[in-house]
Amino acid sequence: GFIKYQREKSNYRPPEERVLDYNEIYDHKSVFKNLKVQAARCMDCGVPFCQSSSGCPLGNIIPKWNDLVYKGNWKEALEQLLLTNNFPEFTGRVCPAPCESACVLTLIEPAVTIKNIECAIIEKAFQEGWMIASPPVVRNKFKVAVVGSGPAGLAAAAQLNKAGHTVTVFEKNRKLGGLLRYGIPTMKLSHEIIDRRLKLLEDEGIHFFTDQNVGQNLSLEHLFSYDAILIAIGSTKPRSLPISGHHLKHIHFAMDYLEEAQKCQEDGDSTPGKAYDKDVVVIGGGDTGVDCIATAVRQGAKSVTTLELLNKPPDTRPMGNLWPQLSRACKVEYGHADVKAKFGADPRQYNLLPKEFLGDSSGNVSGILTGCVEWKKDATGRWEARESSSEKILKADLVLLALGYLGPETDLLESLKIKLNLRSNIDTPKGSYRTSVPRVYAAGDCRMGQSLVVNAIAEGRQAARQIDEDLTNSSCLAGPGGVIHSVVQAGAA
Repeated sequence: GFIKYQREKSNYRPPEERVLDYNEIYDHKSVFKNLKVQAARCMDCGVPFCQSSSGCPLGNIIPKWNDLVYKGNWKEALEQLLLTNNFPEFTGRVCPAPCESACVLTLIEPAVTIKNIECAIIEKAFQEGWMIASPPVVRNKFKVAVVGSGPAGLAAAAQLNKAGHTVTVFEKNRKLGGLLRYGIPTMKLSHEIIDRRLKLLEDEGIHFFTDQNVGQNLSLEHLFSYDAILIAIGSTKPRSLPISGHHLKHIHFAMDYLEEAQKCQEDGDSTPGKAYDKDVVVIGGGDTGVDCIATAVRQGAKSVTTLELLNKPPDTRPMGNLWPQLSRACKVEYGHADVKAKFGADPRQYNLLPKEFLGDSSGNVSGILTGCVEWKKDATGRWEARESSSEKILKADLVLLALGYLGPETDLLESLKIKLNLRSNIDTPKGSYRTSVPRVYAAGDCRMGQSLVVNAIAEGRQAARQIDEDLTNSSCLAGPGGVIHSVVQAGAA
């Protein structure tokens, strides 16, 4: 297959078209049209690294469902996919696809379009009416509370419900979804896709409550009336940039900006967004930064720039970034293409160190003084930054800080007296999801630190498996790769 057929580029709508709306960027019709050919490129490897630890964190059995799609056995492909992934409609849209970086084919050719095939399988299932609620036949006596309705919390809830537990999910926001709804723009993941899945989970018997704040309108006493509690509140404490002028107006954390934009859009608020007619500078070049520039373009920004401290990555895998690791080659993400379509140039400026935020007489940010940085290896071979004498001022009247996260919000954790580790995440023993408080577990970014949606789903699934084992002394829930085996109790020989 791969000898005869070439990998098709990402099936996105043209940037010139999609920047005019907030609809999903994907062209699903185009994906379906060529899927059999793309599935044929999978080579049935002797050792498929795409499903290894360096590939898919969920252990998706990718070659199996690629082959089933090629043969037209869609329903079997769906069954195979759902063995390992509760929400392929989420990962098929927002995952950076480490499975494709680990694809054996990348040693000689571009990877199989695994992400497109995954998304197509689940979309076909919804279109055909195969995705119907499957509540457990028998309920047991145990009740489990899940705090947080992001990808980790929802995955854990789905698995625990499947095992027969009565599951209640508490969410502090007015709507469910956590990061999926408020942190990822609708261009990547529409709210209709989230709500479609939530309706299915509700029909399967999971109870959901929104606007619930532990210690305020949700008491600790009520929370501890459950047999087990899972904390899945994400990592939402943003990293700041404490340089001169950081107090100026119109400097915001990226997630605050994205959340406000999402809520305004959801409410049908037609007032111009924060970026309208502004020179926008986003500091930080990760996924969140890309989402910010894509949103700013759609809000009518005057200009959009991404400021990056590091060197521009090479066009192919850099030295030391060996297969099957996630490739660190330079990529043009959807937001970069959107900005280029609107303004004619890639928004990224590299090797710049923010030194000072400049302001006007009214206390508004007006620019950023930056220093030019060169990266060289020291005597030990480690990279170090050396600032040159040259400086550069970037015009900016809206600055968005997309610098990552320092850990979960601590109010809830302090009230529960949960121990944190040195990285300010919830402390658990290695290989376990149990916290320092009996009957309280943790999963997702609040436990492992800022990560990917696919990792959060994997965490939620495995935390559910451990909770199920602790409550019932056995578990029928699958581990990575869909393998069912008993969780080893802590301290067991």
